Amino acid sequence: MVTFITMHNREKLNKLSTEVLDACITVHKELGPGLLESVYEYALLKEFELRGISAKNRVALELFYKGHATGKFYEVDILVEDEVVIELKAVEAMHPVYDAQIISYLKLSDKRLGFLVNFNVVLLKDGFKRFVNNF
Repeated sequence: MVTFITMHNREKLNKLSTEVLDACITVHKELGPGLLESVYEYALLKEFELRGISAKNRVALELFYKGHATGKFYEVDILVEDEVVIELKAVEAMHPVYDAQIISYLKLSDKRLGFLVNFNVVLLKDGFKRFVNNF
């Protein structure tokens, strides 16, 4: 099922996008590279909480095939405002499969906006990628 985004929703997602980037930059400035993914996950959740932004971690989403439940689930690292998917990494090298992973998560969850964030970089801009699905 493909749903299209309204101008109001597009503006809301763009505002959330700015907040997500700023929160990630804040966490990276505070902690720097070289820590475990779980540390960045905790810090990012805390940063969203401090900003009054709803965010949940380890969100299980059911996988459907042609409208049928498979009984299988995939897990989103962080879901912001029930709209934005964040996939976290703390790795030395990014692999194309990580891009495919978040694209699949966006399609399977019917979400419009996602971010792949690798905190194990000197400058966060080198580890931050935005992905859209029917945006």
